[in-house]
Amino acid sequence: MKTRNVLPLAVLVLLTACSKDKGTTEKQDEKVMVKVETVHVQDVEQTNEFTATVQANITNKIAPQSPVRIEKLHVEVGDHIRAGQLLATMDATNLKQTKIQMDNQEVEFKRIDELYRVGGASKSAWDAQKTALDVSREAYRNLEENNKLLSPVSGVVTARNYDNGDMYGGTEVYVIEQIRPVKLIVNVSESFFTQVKKGMPVSVKLDVYGDEVFEGKVSLLYPTIDPATRTFPVEIRIDNNDERVRPGMFARVTMNFGTKPHVVAPDQAIVKQAGSGDRYIYVCKNGRVSYNKVELGRRMGNRYEVISGVEDGDQVVIAGINRLMNGMEVEIVN
Repeated sequence: MKTRNVLPLAVLVLLTACSKDKGTTEKQDEKVMVKVETVHVQDVEQTNEFTATVQANITNKIAPQSPVRIEKLHVEVGDHIRAGQLLATMDATNLKQTKIQMDNQEVEFKRIDELYRVGGASKSAWDAQKTALDVSREAYRNLEENNKLLSPVSGVVTARNYDNGDMYGGTEVYVIEQIRPVKLIVNVSESFFTQVKKGMPVSVKLDVYGDEVFEGKVSLLYPTIDPATRTFPVEIRIDNNDERVRPGMFARVTMNFGTKPHVVAPDQAIVKQAGSGDRYIYVCKNGRVSYNKVELGRRMGNRYEVISGVEDGDQVVIAGINRLMNGMEVEIVN
């Protein structure tokens, strides 16, 4: 009985082992099915976006030279003013006193000048009196200029820090900003140093106005590179004739540096490696895939500019990526 049971058991084990080997071999021979797309070189616009805050073209802080009481303020925040317009009148007490002193100096000088002409006064006395008169005249001229605060530019009043009757105490009385035009300062990578030119047109978008584009131009290039950031400042000017662009607004500046021929690949082909910022693309060639590290440029809708890592005419995998490994055999099922 024992002999009869051993043989069937051995046969069963052998058959099971063969079945497993056959299934394993079939599984190993199975190829991953993928979809691919042939990529090509295209002329891609080389644009870069920079952020900045809008600034007034000129900002003037208006204040007298010395502490004095403010007699009357003539303009208010938000007022549009012209160059030379009266902004504030200061207390004239010191001005009047200095005027009296200057008039007395004028009289004294005339007396000594007449005496000097006829030999009744010395040259040193004449010189001393002339010097005193000149000092009085300069003091009066200075006080007269500061008794009335005038705007040096046409612009908008953006700050008023005192009321009528206040004593000026060091902070500017008014802030005047010229907002036609306005400017932006952007820090551009040193790699573009030779490509940015004065007068170069740029596009500007302001968050407050959505996708509306404002035209600007490069108005100033700073001549040195910041060694810490490897950037250089570039000043952008917007005419702003309608005054819709205001200081303090957040802006996005787009600069166009022409075109370059680069491969363009679909975004489905891009693989981000976990734990790093590296990007890869599976390239299919002769039935196998290679895991190529790529450098990406612009994103254009659902496609990417590929600066390096993929060549013109390569077949890149766009479906079935999750099952792939470098060097694996695949079957294309487009």
